[in-house]
Amino acid sequence: MRERTVQLVLQYDGSRFAGWQRQPALRTVQGAIEASLERLFGKPVTVIGAGRTDAGVHARGQSAHVGVTERWDAATLRRALNALLPPDIWVQRSHDVASEFHARYSATGRRYSYYLGTDECARSPFRRPFEWRAPGGPPDVEILRATCDMLRGEHQFYGFAVRGTAPQTDEHRCTIAVAEWREREGGLQFIVEANRFLHHMVRFLVGSMVDAATGRRSLESFAGLLTARDNVDASAPAPAHALFLDRVSYPAHLYLSSK
Repeated sequence: MRERTVQLVLQYDGSRFAGWQRQPALRTVQGAIEASLERLFGKPVTVIGAGRTDAGVHARGQSAHVGVTERWDAATLRRALNALLPPDIWVQRSHDVASEFHARYSATGRRYSYYLGTDECARSPFRRPFEWRAPGGPPDVEILRATCDMLRGEHQFYGFAVRGTAPQTDEHRCTIAVAEWREREGGLQFIVEANRFLHHMVRFLVGSMVDAATGRRSLESFAGLLTARDNVDASAPAPAHALFLDRVSYPAHLYLSSK
């Protein structure tokens, strides 16, 4: 029977997941989606994600693809899957895509947001699960913006990645198209978009930026991380619970149905 490829655009609350990737005896996003697909199809089904979000990281626009039989169009699959998924996962959109579409390898960009709380209400139980209360008081916004100016463009991000998680031949090159801190009610939001990200990269960036903006490190030491060959001098990564994967971008020609 002929098969079609469907893209799923997913939202999930990562609080009770051990990350995206399927793991034995642990609750993961991939595992929960595949369990629901198996109920639909009566056999094991593999879903491929655009990236492996860490334990505790949330998504507003994670992308995944799955192969289904011709009888399942994108809209029908979305409705059926949402009826079975646990309440902390939702298929926001679905699209029929070309057979060569690959959620990870076809992606041209990924955008993340990180939420920093700077007021007293950041301690609220309604905000605490989704933002990080700035340590050491409110950070200097001008310094945060100065670090963004350093990040834009292509760099080797050895200084902001977990060692040993990329192949030895990988040069850790990423091109950052967007990097900015925006003021919002009660705090700040960091928005970053790049062609790719390394393991823990956004969290290492935020941790080191906030340390620079609260006097724990100098701007010069932050700049040095962009030429470092390891992450020994990086600040501790920021907590996972305030990080959101907002969207994954693809070439328009891969879509068979309008986006």
